[in-house]
Amino acid sequence: MIKIENLTKSYGTDKGVFDLSFQVLAGEVFGYLGPNGAGKTTTIRHLMGFLNPDTGRCFVNDLDCRRQAAEIQKFTGYLPGEIAFFDWMNGFEFLKLMAAMRGLRSLEKRDYLIEMLELDCSGKIRKMSKGMKQKLGIVSAMMHDPNVLILDEPTSGLDPLMQKRFFSLIQAEKENGKTILMSSHSFDEVERTCDRIGIIRYGRLVAVEDITTLLAAQRKTYTVTFADHEIAADFVRRGFEIVSRNDNVVEVAIQANLTEFLATLPQYQVTSLDTAKLGLEEVFMQYYGKDGSND
Repeated sequence: MIKIENLTKSYGTDKGVFDLSFQVLAGEVFGYLGPNGAGKTTTIRHLMGFLNPDTGRCFVNDLDCRRQAAEIQKFTGYLPGEIAFFDWMNGFEFLKLMAAMRGLRSLEKRDYLIEMLELDCSGKIRKMSKGMKQKLGIVSAMMHDPNVLILDEPTSGLDPLMQKRFFSLIQAEKENGKTILMSSHSFDEVERTCDRIGIIRYGRLVAVEDITTLLAAQRKTYTVTFADHEIAADFVRRGFEIVSRNDNVVEVAIQANLTEFLATLPQYQVTSLDTAKLGLEEVFMQYYGKDGSND
């Protein structure tokens, strides 16, 4: 449904996107990960037809994103990372304008989204909080029930309750067969909603993976409390990857050697065992370094 072929747009000093190629399948949720400045928004602006690439092409439903942008926007919902509103309007006036521009006849989806997100549309936009403006942008992007959603940092400014409702909304859209590309640097967001992810660094795609494959490959850390420090010391010598040790408490990282780990533990006097799965953030740090920055 979405196809990017060898896309390059350079702004100089290694800024932009370079030889970018990936596809988003019909009916899937694709997470596009990277910190600010990595090239996520530049990619999305090409998909919406706002920019001319130096080289390469983009397509949505086999339509050229630059030459046929108006046609694409008829069946696409777009949420910018930085939304520009008509601040003198109130929320209802803005949504009425957007509905008129799209020739929208039914307002059922609009009203459903307003209620779900608890959006107060009566106030002037200029007086709305960041979170309220984000809700308004989400309603505007989705109220015409588009087949394709392109969302740039969609939960920015939303409180945890509204984030949870947004996740539910995305899941419902996916179940209805919608194709969704969602840029983010929120790992929880991606883990909970996406089928596949692409990781972009310095404008170059460094990984495209199935989310279940990524998470299955992740290490788990186990915190093992032994009866005393001597027993803990003996366990440490068994050759497992030790993350930390504090007296008789050992934190050990396990990936492919879970069977060996579980077979070893009964040989020791263990008083407690806790586990914590390392999530998608660890994968991200493998590509971006310890601080996760794009510098």
